[in-house]
Amino acid sequence: MSIQVADYVLQRLREWGVEQVFGYPGDGINGLIAAFGRADNSPRFVQSRHEEMSAFQATGYAKFSGQVGVCAATSGPGAIHLLNGLYDAKLDHVPVVAIVGQTARSAMGGSYQQEVDLQALFKDVASDYLVEVNVANQLPNALDRAIRTAMTRRAPTAVIIPADLQEEPYEAPGHAFKQVPSSPPSTPTSTTVPAPAEIERAAEVINAGDKVAVLIGQGARDAAEEVVEVAELTGAGVAKALLGKDVLSDELPFVTGSIGLLGTRASYELMRDCDTLLIVGSNFPYSQFLPELDQARAVQIDLDGALIGMRYPTEVSLVGDAKAALRALIPLLERQQDRSWRETIEQNVQHWWQTLERQSMLDAEPANPMRIVWELSQRIPDDAIVTADSGSSTNWYARCLRMRGTMRGSLSGTLATMGAGVPYAIGAKFAHPDRPAIALVGDGAMQMNGLNELITIQRYRHLWADQRLIVCVFHNNDLNQVTWELRGMGGAPKFEESQSLPDISYAEMARCAGLEAIVVDSSEDIGRAWDRALTAQCPVVLDIRCDPEVPPIPPHATYEQIKDMGKAVVQGDPGAWHLLMQGLKTKAQELRP
Repeated sequence: MSIQVADYVLQRLREWGVEQVFGYPGDGINGLIAAFGRADNSPRFVQSRHEEMSAFQATGYAKFSGQVGVCAATSGPGAIHLLNGLYDAKLDHVPVVAIVGQTARSAMGGSYQQEVDLQALFKDVASDYLVEVNVANQLPNALDRAIRTAMTRRAPTAVIIPADLQEEPYEAPGHAFKQVPSSPPSTPTSTTVPAPAEIERAAEVINAGDKVAVLIGQGARDAAEEVVEVAELTGAGVAKALLGKDVLSDELPFVTGSIGLLGTRASYELMRDCDTLLIVGSNFPYSQFLPELDQARAVQIDLDGALIGMRYPTEVSLVGDAKAALRALIPLLERQQDRSWRETIEQNVQHWWQTLERQSMLDAEPANPMRIVWELSQRIPDDAIVTADSGSSTNWYARCLRMRGTMRGSLSGTLATMGAGVPYAIGAKFAHPDRPAIALVGDGAMQMNGLNELITIQRYRHLWADQRLIVCVFHNNDLNQVTWELRGMGGAPKFEESQSLPDISYAEMARCAGLEAIVVDSSEDIGRAWDRALTAQCPVVLDIRCDPEVPPIPPHATYEQIKDMGKAVVQGDPGAWHLLMQGLKTKAQELRP
């Protein structure tokens, strides 16, 4: 019995183990949608409220499952909507496959409705593999290559299938001229180990150091045990790029936490004072937070040789799998007998956590946003998945949330786009329906697209064994991160017309969507609200009104930043007096012994 091309696409996805496709329908993929119906919705079609959300959900699913995420959209406008989520996947090295419809082949080139040059549109974002399927026997090779390339190169790929082709009979490629067959679904695996001579050179550099610092990113996730062993041998401290925040537990006394503008004072001190730097699986871009260029000897390990040596002058570059490279390196490392460097690191870490607690407990109007994450950190389940959006709330995720157990966390790291927090959490729930998920979202991102995805949560909650998906809204009626950037980087006061947000009740919106909601408008109620949400056994929106003038003070404020902030205050910032007082109170906590 013959099947249509669309039927075969879903059959092949099932053979690859794909359990859901995140998408939104349209006539450019009508054939595919009909095939989902004939296949009894296997794989499951997960309908978002917008194609951008589908791409974010696929990216979140891929980040937290380790498998390829698949999204689908119609031609023209649907395909265009996918781009932001796909660029998020590209910049964070996440395997996602986009299946996109196109105008019927007979109409191509005729300025037909919704006709867009999709190959030009996706040429950059899907540069690792992009194909338009124009005859049935291009499949399965096109789809297989898209999935294999996405997995092996950790990148988004795209397959374009014209609408009329989806409904034609499927014809497998034959053993003939200009026919391209394919192999059964399987992902090639290999472990790349750097050359022994380079491993020896790396060991010599690290052994010569007295003050070793380690910086890890998401590329070190499978090498967590080895990173700990290296740190114990060398007496090193370990700082984490934001995408690697969940690689090591923050309960380890030598883990200094996040690095960078959103990072910790302990990580800043680690980089400021070290004489040797080992970078593992990180492409952290802000070199001003790394050691001075002539200060430290450096070794870098990365699977992608094109990314080595970009951020800091590395003396030895080890191209290979982080776990395999560290396994080969460890036997050559000498134990550092003088532990004074390690003791200093641990004292700095302890002092930093004490400082954060004091800052989080400061009074604010109406609530302290730092305390929102600090209180969560005291009670969060060990197996929780946390997604963070882009905004001032990202500072508190980066600094105040202590990772432990099997907790996972992620965000739009390199693109730093607003709006990823809620769809990421939905993707996480499909990856791990038995684990609680928590999205930390600013009210700007919530108004941008998070509110609509509450409907998606309500629609699919019954599929999750553990229904806890908590969306925590930092409700300050301000596009707060940009407000602080205007002040601290440009010396400009807050411009109300661009920065102030309409004041709405996120709790009421949640209830309209059929979800539970909790309203908080004082710091003292935050802990109890988290207790209620974490024990609710259902999706909950936490609507927490918090103070926009609690400053996200960087771990080291430069003279220029201080000058610009003062300039913004003098020029008549509407929150000048309040932000000045909050800033002084917050900074003073770092000076307490």
